[in-house]
Formats: sequence, structure tokens, C-alpha cells
Amino acid sequence: MTNVQHTRGTPAIIKKQGNKTLLITWEDGHVSPYSFRYLRQNCPCAGCIDEWTSAKTLNPGSIPLDLEGLKVEPVGGYGLSFSFSDQHATGIYHFDYLREICPCELCRKR
Repeated sequence: MTNVQHTRGTPAIIKKQGNKTLLITWEDGHVSPYSFRYLRQNCPCAGCIDEWTSAKTLNPGSIPLDLEGLKVEPVGGYGLSFSFSDQHATGIYHFDYLREICPCELCRKR
């Protein structure tokens, strides 16, 4: 990638592992393992988050346990978009947001 501002939220490696997991290794060496269900539950699109209040409107429990990530695509040099097996594909996940929601044990303690 060129002309990318290198921050804490810059991935070095993005790897889809089947249709259940996405691994991001960040430039600082940290590895974030995301299930696609977790990513879908935390979708930042206007259909899942109230645009005015930033309150989550999506019920995380409504996401199927067997949800799959069908496609991962880069968005500019700043994020990713996903196509999920529930036909949802409108969220743009900025790299900083993905780093912020890292589900690893170390990050959850912070």
C-alpha cells in the first residue's frame, strides 16, 4: 500500500481462514483473531448503528451462530468491507476500528 498513514491501526497481514475467521497481524506485531460472526455483530454501518446517537440498533443475538464471511475486500487504504452469509455487506470497517474492537484476551482486559 502506498500513501497510507502508518498508525497503530495499520495491518501488515490480513488473512482469511476459511469462512469463519479473519486474522490480522498489525505492524506492531499484535495478532487479532476475529470470527466473522463477531465482525457482523459489530458492524459500523448506518443500518446497525444509529447515525445520530451512535447507539447500536442491531441485536447481536440475532446473528446466526453459523454465520460465514464470504468475501473480504479492501476499501481504499483505510479499511475492509465484508460480505456475510446473511446477505449483509454494507459496513466499512476502518483499520483503527478493527484494532479498537480486537477480541483477543489482552485487548479485552483494557
